[in-house]
Amino acid sequence: MSFKEFQPYPKYKDSGVEWLGKVPEHWDVKRLKYSATINDEALPETTDPALELTYVDISSVDAIEGIVANEEMIFENAPSRARRIIRDGDTIISTVRTYLRAIAPIRSPRLNTIVSTGFAVVRPRNVKPSFMSYALRESGFVEAIVTRSVGVSYPAINSSEIGNIPFELPPSDEQLSIVSFLDQETSRIDTLISEKERLISLLQEYRQALISHAVTKGLDPKVKMKDSGVEWLGEIPEHWEIVPVKGVATCNDDVLDETTDEDFEIEYVEISGVDAYRGIVDTTVLPFGKAPSRARRRIQKGDILVSTVRTYLRAIASVHQLPDNMIASTGFAVIRPRSIESAFLGYLFHAEYIMAEIIARSVGVSYPAINANELMRLTIPLPLAPEQISIASFLDREASRIDTLISGARKFIDLLKEYRSSLITAAVIGKIDVRGYHV
Repeated sequence: MSFKEFQPYPKYKDSGVEWLGKVPEHWDVKRLKYSATINDEALPETTDPALELTYVDISSVDAIEGIVANEEMIFENAPSRARRIIRDGDTIISTVRTYLRAIAPIRSPRLNTIVSTGFAVVRPRNVKPSFMSYALRESGFVEAIVTRSVGVSYPAINSSEIGNIPFELPPSDEQLSIVSFLDQETSRIDTLISEKERLISLLQEYRQALISHAVTKGLDPKVKMKDSGVEWLGEIPEHWEIVPVKGVATCNDDVLDETTDEDFEIEYVEISGVDAYRGIVDTTVLPFGKAPSRARRRIQKGDILVSTVRTYLRAIASVHQLPDNMIASTGFAVIRPRSIESAFLGYLFHAEYIMAEIIARSVGVSYPAINANELMRLTIPLPLAPEQISIASFLDREASRIDTLISGARKFIDLLKEYRSSLITAAVIGKIDVRGYHV
């Protein structure tokens, strides 16, 4: 993907800004504060406690999709950071955890939409709102925000510092040409991204159905079936047994002692580091002395990690490859197979029936959890060992094929997002001339 079909401007000049480089000769480069205001309006403390508002927090903003979620509440129940008033045409920029790149344009917001004080609300003054929203999401500008942020684990930037960042300013008619071009081109890219994401969703559903059927019905379509006696499980092959998990595995056998050497290096797995489909996707290497108090569960190859908190996340993983000293959060139940094939048990926990039952037995609304003992009382179907091995081998092969397709789709999405970002940058800083662009 390249921009070869687009020509550069006839003449350029040095912008005087390192990350901007050269800009078209007739463009201006000014600090953002000369083209926009920041944080003009806020809800006062005297606001009616019964005022209904729509609240947007930093976690509700995606770097590509913008605002993806919100929460309805009354002012009295709102967090103290729910204060910034937004208007149509504004752009919100996260001033905390700036590495998340949580920046979003505001278009036709609902009445009384309020954003966190963790955002800077930028309101255009001498610039077209749509152009400004693209320019503020341009990679160089975003990197300037990240670079100016202070702090390691929770980097933040002052709103006034954002106002001091240089901002490229083409003539008004060119701003509109650039917006028209980017609206059309990014829409095409976003459609392709949505199609690939839908494909991934369908492949994941098929993978889930394949696993669920194989571990509860077996591979022989002609086998005689019997009632399992378990409502959510239904029929199983006639020669299979029904057993509780605790009959074939143990749970949380091994923990790090409180007297562990503080310099002992561990590779820590948190619930957010486990994906329902990809297993363990993220770990943190750190000395025991700096690890959170919940970093206690020892893991062995062949174990299955099952999240017992926020069970709706379906954070379940089979441990196939194990680095030295991998430790899981106490938010996991570490299940160790004893008289069952590890791979088969791992697939069982990924079956839709089991996942749904874990969620159903969880207690709590905002932070649902299941007791490890309750988890071990779950009943599961159990074929003989040779059949367990056959089913696991079949699923290894078929799941691998599906995962390859999913991986290819994800890589293509990443390429599309990179191209989208590059296209925005090229247009808003004048690397390509789109004045003659026609849809």
